Amino acid sequence: MSLSRLLVTVLNRLQPSAETVMLISAIAVGVISGTGVTLFRKLILIAQEIYWHSLAVVLSTQWHWAIMFIPMLGALVVSLVRFRLDQIEAKAVGKGQVVRDIGQLPYSQAPLKTVAAALSLGSGASLGPEGPSVELGSSIGSILGQMLQFSSERIRLLIGAGGAAGLAAGFNAPIAGVFFALEVLLRDSYRTNKSSPNSDVSVVVIASVISALVSQISLGERPAFSLPVYEVRSYWELPIYLGLGILASVVALMFTSAIKQAKKFFAGEWAIAPFMQKLSMPVKLLIGGLCVGIIALTFPEAIGIGYETVESILQDTPFTIPLLGILLVIKLLLTAISSASGFVGGIFAPSIFLGAVLGSLYGQAIASLLPASIPIAASPAYALVGMAAVLAGTVRAPLTSVLLLFEMTRDYRIVLPLMAAVGLCAWVLDQLDTSKTDRMIMQWSNLPADIEVLEKIKIAEVMTLNPASVKYSMPLLQAAQFITSGYHHSALVFDDVNHLQGILTTQDLKRVLSAPTSDNTFEEMTVQNICTAEVLCTFADESLAEALKRMATRDLRQMPVVDRNQPKRVIGMVDRLAITTAYNTALTKRAIAARITATKPSQSISNNATIATNALNIVNTSTNANAINGNNRHNNEHRHEETAGNNSSSNNGNDNGNDKSLDQDNSLTNALHTPSNHNLQRELDTHSSETISS
Repeated sequence: MSLSRLLVTVLNRLQPSAETVMLISAIAVGVISGTGVTLFRKLILIAQEIYWHSLAVVLSTQWHWAIMFIPMLGALVVSLVRFRLDQIEAKAVGKGQVVRDIGQLPYSQAPLKTVAAALSLGSGASLGPEGPSVELGSSIGSILGQMLQFSSERIRLLIGAGGAAGLAAGFNAPIAGVFFALEVLLRDSYRTNKSSPNSDVSVVVIASVISALVSQISLGERPAFSLPVYEVRSYWELPIYLGLGILASVVALMFTSAIKQAKKFFAGEWAIAPFMQKLSMPVKLLIGGLCVGIIALTFPEAIGIGYETVESILQDTPFTIPLLGILLVIKLLLTAISSASGFVGGIFAPSIFLGAVLGSLYGQAIASLLPASIPIAASPAYALVGMAAVLAGTVRAPLTSVLLLFEMTRDYRIVLPLMAAVGLCAWVLDQLDTSKTDRMIMQWSNLPADIEVLEKIKIAEVMTLNPASVKYSMPLLQAAQFITSGYHHSALVFDDVNHLQGILTTQDLKRVLSAPTSDNTFEEMTVQNICTAEVLCTFADESLAEALKRMATRDLRQMPVVDRNQPKRVIGMVDRLAITTAYNTALTKRAIAARITATKPSQSISNNATIATNALNIVNTSTNANAINGNNRHNNEHRHEETAGNNSSSNNGNDNGNDKSLDQDNSLTNALHTPSNHNLQRELDTHSSETISS
């Protein structure tokens, strides 16, 4: 009997409550994550000892310049681990998307990724250990959830708890770990799942606290950085700190852009370097190792994790302004090269390094420009604020950044300038984010931020035929009886020639019933007296992405589909449930096609394509037939509730009486609907350039 079956059998016999099971699971995730992160940190120290003490001493006694080959040797070792990792990932092609979509992370790669990250950081790669720590904890949560055969919702919660535990152990910051999970990993799930938010938070808190406790027992309780005594000299300094926040947003934007461009360069997407696409992974790693080695000869402060340099800056060790400027540029470029060339690690630590250098440079520059009569804080104060601001701009988690820096330094004196600079930096980057609209739309619709999938699906494929309707001259009492007896949430309003005149919702009826008695009683009113006349519509040849954007402008749950040549002629209805189902079906079809292609020999690719096409055609035919058969019914019991505002002009079929989407009761949607996992893969991918990576 496998361990998974044994655990499930024990739980079935004991029959504990769901809260008890999740509590025990949170404790287990915390203990295992804390232990795993501790071992990961010790492995980094062992690798550093081998590379930069034992080996470096031998090489430097013969040729001082030979230490530049140490990162290249580390690159070769990492390439061996990466080669095995790529083999495992290749076997997972096809099922990988489905696994991620149901809340399960591919845990078979977690140990290898952790080892690759330790070897990368130990050899001097300009990355950080926190990203791998977060992914290690998340993988532990996913593994435990799968072993206990939890639902996708519970597995996602354990993934968030594991991520919080990983960050808490990595930084010795349990509070920041909790907020990181809620602000980044579980952002969408926590907002949309209102069943038991307190229980969800308690699971994350317990895992984070237990993991930090294990880390403190193993690695000590001292804060990550020790600060000298300093203070904010005057509250008139606040505008100066705001200036640092703006500069931090620029550095964060340049940092993330540099990582993206470096990845494109190593992928051969630059016009001047198409040959990079043909290079093997070990060769790319050697190029990255060579760059790290060259920097190690000239500016050793910039290689590796870099916390020693950060500590020196915070201790007010003299760094000239030109040296700080050079370190800022070199660290930014070296981190981009290290990440893009194939080294494994996160970008938390580089962000903190860049922030410390920027803040110290800014503080010294301000002190030299202002007259001596104006008191300002020492440069370490600006370095600390810069650390939090750049980190917040890079990982887009301002609350986490503020709490993390507070826990790492355990110093409350600088908290107000810290919050001001971090908030301004986050706001500036939010205004400059070109993808913000699409991301907000997808989050509003409870879908992952992959709107390109919906751009390929037309409204005609998913729209509901023959939606519920009433005549505009129908007595309101009769229309109300029709809507409530059929459990409809709304009905389109037509005139005598079946032209669209508006929409009537249950919210309209509630508003009339709750209004004070007037001259026109409820029994004497007709539909046209209260229905919403201004209705947003879509067309059958539009994509679901376009319809979704239009629905988001008024927080609608459905829209009529009209003839493009006759805008008053209704041909169907599209709602958010249909869009969600279409999105999940498209992901499943894509995963099936990839799996078929990956499991057949290469010489049978053409036959596989035919099989895949036929299979998908069958799926399409079945899906469309089911949709047509089901849509011909007037009973819209599976339709989302409409959300109606107080202003009837923006009603358009909205009913806010019940916010909970019925797709939570749909088995397919429950299995595949995972916005937080999509964010998690984006945030925790060790080769990602935009957020913490693993």
